Amino acid sequence: MELSEQDIQKVQDTIRNVSSYDFSDYSYNSFCRRIEKILLDYGVSLDVLLRDIQGNYNFMEKVVRDITVNTTELFRDTEAWLKIRTLLETKYADKESLYIWHAGCSSGQEVYSMMIMLCEIGMIDKASIYATDINENMLRTAMSGQYKYHEVQDYIGNFDKVFNPKVHSEAVPYVDMRKYIEVNKQKDYVKMERSLVEKPLFFKHDLVSGEPIIARKLDIILCRNVLIYFNHNLQNKVLKFFYDNLADDGCLIIGRHEGMIGHVASLYDKKGTIYYKRSII
Repeated sequence: MELSEQDIQKVQDTIRNVSSYDFSDYSYNSFCRRIEKILLDYGVSLDVLLRDIQGNYNFMEKVVRDITVNTTELFRDTEAWLKIRTLLETKYADKESLYIWHAGCSSGQEVYSMMIMLCEIGMIDKASIYATDINENMLRTAMSGQYKYHEVQDYIGNFDKVFNPKVHSEAVPYVDMRKYIEVNKQKDYVKMERSLVEKPLFFKHDLVSGEPIIARKLDIILCRNVLIYFNHNLQNKVLKFFYDNLADDGCLIIGRHEGMIGHVASLYDKKGTIYYKRSII
């Protein structure tokens, strides 16, 4: 079914009228594709979808979860993780505490990647990790720390790309992934080490709301491959929100294919995919 702009507006208005969710500033093309897929998967017409959203809160939440499903992987974009390691070791090694927020954490694989990195460089104990998403199903998976092997097997190799490059020396010892991740191909699971699962604070949060997640400022915010689902106005709103919630020497890390344009770009100094909060006098 091909939807018109008026159809999409009806879906957005209906959800907003019966909940606190506001998708009006999401990327039109992305949102439209999600709704078309939902109609196909559910086997219903647009009128039936709108009726059930209005009349059934649980159904509405299910639709929202289907709209907001995003993908993630262990050590996604390995070059970026090498830069994150350098950032941690050079900028934050001497800090007594480290506050990190994964915004739009999806199923949590990025969160576990960060904690493994922090363990390897000896900074995990001083780190407070917060991870949020709008999708409750994704959060439940993240909190479990367990994934289907067949769904993540293509990403397991990223570990060696980050910690065990082909050239080794005595000064760069081999890092055994089994310290952190249990892989069982026969039983089809990949399980994170228990201390990693217990470390982060996962909770539901909607970036559109602009509500701070904690009372203090954050040292690092990661929001990778989330902004691409927002239109330009919402992107700028969220980027300004991140700026306001970063410590004075804080950093924002976004996806490789994401960027900033307009006034909000003047709030940060960009080095690759890492954006350093700029002091505005």
